[in-house]
Amino acid sequence: MDDAVTQAPPGSRGIDEILAAARAGLERLDPEQAAAARDGGAVLVDIRPAAQRAAHGEIPGALIVERNVLEWRFDPRSDARLGVADRYDLPVVVFCQEGYTSSLAAAALRELGLHRATDLAGGFAAWQAAGLPVSPPG
Repeated sequence: MDDAVTQAPPGSRGIDEILAAARAGLERLDPEQAAAARDGGAVLVDIRPAAQRAAHGEIPGALIVERNVLEWRFDPRSDARLGVADRYDLPVVVFCQEGYTSSLAAAALRELGLHRATDLAGGFAAWQAAGLPVSPPG
């Protein structure tokens, strides 16, 4: 590894910069706002892997779409889209465990044209800490 590149390539951005840019385009919701959005018709989407859902629990009624297929399932142009993902004004609230990956995912949905996509600040952990309903782990 004598010739390992340790300097960032010109034009590249670190994850903190990418995350900040993603969040700059979002109106992130706190747990109570996310619950109200869901009650108002927004689709609450859990992008956590199965192991995290098993270890921490789930939000009842949330749609489970793991992160690796999210764009295909929500792009109204995709042959692999879910039935609910049939319009660009669909309100979508994405969440992960702590609210980092979900910001990147919500920004990706916005790039697809879903202009009402956002995420749950603090993720599942914040929802649970707020005392909102969760199903038990396992």
